[in-house]
Amino acid sequence: MKGGATQRTMRAFMVRALSFSAVTALSLNPALTPVVASDYRAAPAPAASADGGQMNARFLSLGVGKSIVIDLPRDIKDVLVADPKIANAVVRSAQRAYIIGATVGQTNIVFFDAAGQQIAAYDIAVKRDLNGVRQALRAALPNSDIQIEGVGDGVMLTGSAASPVDAQQAGEIATRLVGGPDKVVNSIAVRGRDQVMLKVTVAEVSRSLIKQLGIDLTANLNYGTTVVKFANSNPFTANSGPLVSGNNLTTQFGSSVTATLRAMESAGVVRTLAEPNLTAISGESATFISGGEFPIPTGVTCQTSSTGTIGNCVQTVSFKKFGISLNFTPVVLTEGRISLRVMTEVSEVSTENALTGGAGGTTIPSIKTRRAETTLEIPSGGSMAMAGLIQDQTKQAINGLPGLASLPVLGTLFRSRDFVNNQTELMVLVTPYVVRAVAQKDLSRPDDGFANASDPQADLLGSLNRIYGVPGRSEPARNYRGTYGFITD
Repeated sequence: MKGGATQRTMRAFMVRALSFSAVTALSLNPALTPVVASDYRAAPAPAASADGGQMNARFLSLGVGKSIVIDLPRDIKDVLVADPKIANAVVRSAQRAYIIGATVGQTNIVFFDAAGQQIAAYDIAVKRDLNGVRQALRAALPNSDIQIEGVGDGVMLTGSAASPVDAQQAGEIATRLVGGPDKVVNSIAVRGRDQVMLKVTVAEVSRSLIKQLGIDLTANLNYGTTVVKFANSNPFTANSGPLVSGNNLTTQFGSSVTATLRAMESAGVVRTLAEPNLTAISGESATFISGGEFPIPTGVTCQTSSTGTIGNCVQTVSFKKFGISLNFTPVVLTEGRISLRVMTEVSEVSTENALTGGAGGTTIPSIKTRRAETTLEIPSGGSMAMAGLIQDQTKQAINGLPGLASLPVLGTLFRSRDFVNNQTELMVLVTPYVVRAVAQKDLSRPDDGFANASDPQADLLGSLNRIYGVPGRSEPARNYRGTYGFITD
């Protein structure tokens, strides 16, 4: 019996020791204490002050259709609800009440005891239930830290987003919740806004070939008292005129027949290359223009005096722009993928379709324009042909006397042939890059290392610039690879 009593005493002592150790551990480490769901139970209300004065109201936030449990220090006798349509209080026992959110809004609830003393007061703010939206934002945007809170009948988005697309997507999710964009306050900060550099290459090669051959005959034939004059001057209608009006070979047969040979051939190649580069922040527009303006006379403005005399006439002009222009708006969708709206134009002054008129024979040139505008989606560093054109135009015209021009061999004397062939190949390439700023030392200018030639070199050798990039000279030494420098033909 003594051995059993001793064992029971030892077990009781060990239980008390373990209980004391557990209590001590919970007291020293609050993280080990049990967690009470604050969404369903509020902390016990503080007791009323000794002098019976009114206590400060506590703030409670509820979702629509959600409830919270209130434990009070004394028995409840009466409850005051300011607006039962927003929130309601249900007393289930002498010291416990349930507060239920009904609709979006604000109200207050006050509890009283049997003596009419205030036990507790609560300011209730009933908001939308945003727990589902918070989970949707975390699932859809895992790389962003976005919070959503209710503000009246709307919501407010705060926090940070990884990209502008994430911020826009969060705003669309909130808009579907509240039913309209006017009820969403988007205060999301984008952690790092991407910058996009657009490289556009406009390359065009135009080849033209013109061949003209014609024979003009002039004859004066006398038959007694009858004089017959014959004149055949064939035009070149395909090219709207001869290439050179004075390029003639004239042969006279006797004193009455004159033959004039007009022949000319022209071949030309035109190469156009433009490579405008421009950088803009994602979501913003950027514009680049390089060119000029030329004047076009539009009329004459004169001043009229009080006596009706016209004088002081001034020629009025307007200016037309030409050159290279680039306008684009990039939006970085995901990592390395870009939605791009781009418009590029290359224009130049041309003598084709020019207008000549006026008393002084003023010639107004035309403008030859290549323009492309589109919206596309492309990865960073990828290229796309935004516009491509291959044009082959052939014009041929034969002019001559009816009947005689159709004769084989001999018909050549009575006709002219005009042949025009134009071939144009145009390509516009677009390449966007997601870029970051670099240090100035990592950049180079087109005139790095350039030095003017000295007077003896310019006068005796005809040099326009000295050799540069060689150590030991006044220019800084650089490790260039391949062909470099300014090339002067």
